[in-house]
Amino acid sequence: MMAIIVICVLSHPTNMKTYTFIKEDRKWYIDLPEYIEQGGDKGDLQMVDGADVMLDVMSGNTNEVSLIISRDQFEDSDTLQLLEVCDPVIGGGMYLFSEYEGKNISQKMWLCAVTEFVFGDLPEKIFVKKV
Repeated sequence: MMAIIVICVLSHPTNMKTYTFIKEDRKWYIDLPEYIEQGGDKGDLQMVDGADVMLDVMSGNTNEVSLIISRDQFEDSDTLQLLEVCDPVIGGGMYLFSEYEGKNISQKMWLCAVTEFVFGDLPEKIFVKKV
């Protein structure tokens, strides 16, 4: 009985959240109103330097995609692996998105300091899945 409880906890991470990404004028942004409400700038929410390419792939080249994102692995998730923490002046980190839905894509991307706002730090791994 104890093993079943442990498996359930591991398969349903408590820090899974769903975020929507919207493409406006060929630029991707995360929809994160709480960041703006706390004084952040919309420009900080723009996805650039490879993250925009990842969103084009995950959205099927549409203008919107919702993703489940977690620092804990969950069923059918794909992994972004932290490669390097960027200089504090730049902020954020470089990540590698090796595979998407079983296909090798090897997409490097920069995730800005807003990642730290979402997670509290730069996780070694971020697990994602399209909703």
